Amino acid sequence: MTETKSNHPSRRSAMQQVAAGASLAAMAGPEAMAQERADSTPADFVRLQKQLSNWGRWGADDQMGAVNLITPAKRKAAIATVKEGASFSMARNAEVKEAVDNATPIVRKTTRTGASQPKTGIASTSDTFFISYHGMAHTHMDSLCHFVYDGKIYNGYSSDTVGEDGAAKNSIINFKNGIITRGVLMDMARYKGVDWLEPGTPIYPEDLEGWEKKAGVKVRSGDVMIIRTGRWARRDALGAWPVQQLAGLHMSCAPWMHARDVSILGGDDAQDVLPSRVEGVSQPIHALCIVAMGMPIFDNLDMELVSREAEKRKRWEFLVTASPAAVPGATGSVLNPIATF
Repeated sequence: MTETKSNHPSRRSAMQQVAAGASLAAMAGPEAMAQERADSTPADFVRLQKQLSNWGRWGADDQMGAVNLITPAKRKAAIATVKEGASFSMARNAEVKEAVDNATPIVRKTTRTGASQPKTGIASTSDTFFISYHGMAHTHMDSLCHFVYDGKIYNGYSSDTVGEDGAAKNSIINFKNGIITRGVLMDMARYKGVDWLEPGTPIYPEDLEGWEKKAGVKVRSGDVMIIRTGRWARRDALGAWPVQQLAGLHMSCAPWMHARDVSILGGDDAQDVLPSRVEGVSQPIHALCIVAMGMPIFDNLDMELVSREAEKRKRWEFLVTASPAAVPGATGSVLNPIATF
């Protein structure tokens, strides 16, 4: 966090305290939640599953969902945003140690060391690793079979199509050709004037609108909308915390994204504010994006570097390129998305 030599708290510190207060409000229980926001009920979630549905929009057999909005023209326009050719990764370095927010760290083992190889002629080294990438630690892409609602996945396919041999529908293999489109960074921590949003802080549609006005950028059809809460800055400064509390989007942001025809949602945590503030519904943003709208999600991005580079340039749009692993039947993939200015 930014420190001050004065005995009085800085504006940034004061805003952090306000954000912390919002976090405490998130834990206040269903009654407080209902009083704070009218559109936060389980009935609203059920209504939005139907209201925001893209099922059939691109045909009865579609398995690409909102990525259909990334047209050839959209790709060409996104490439045209590149002015410098400066590229930066949005992936978090793989977490190798177990922590309260990482129950399944990556397991990497060197299977052929340099010391074991002959010292003359050609030799090689190798390793193997195992990663359980879904969760709150590793940067990954959720495919459209990852979430289920009432026994259905995106476009009305039965959840039974996801079996022990993998997903017969909506798997990550549908995105083998990669993602090439315009990315828009919605820097919510910077918008609030803080280094990070405290865990449990909700982001509302009016925050998204406010950032667009402040940054002079507008989310358009086919864009990847990327949320920065400052999660990793907080973790690096203060250490890990239980992921039952995360800053993120309130359910009311789902209609906003649908109206803007966002193709992919990304961000530096699980995208949903946790707790969700919708009684009995743990991750409404995930369910509405993936199941109803057919919108893949980039989870656990590390936006700290890109945020600094965007601020340096006063440019909040950039080319996004990302290539998931070509694994038939997979429910998602580890990912290293790149932002190019």
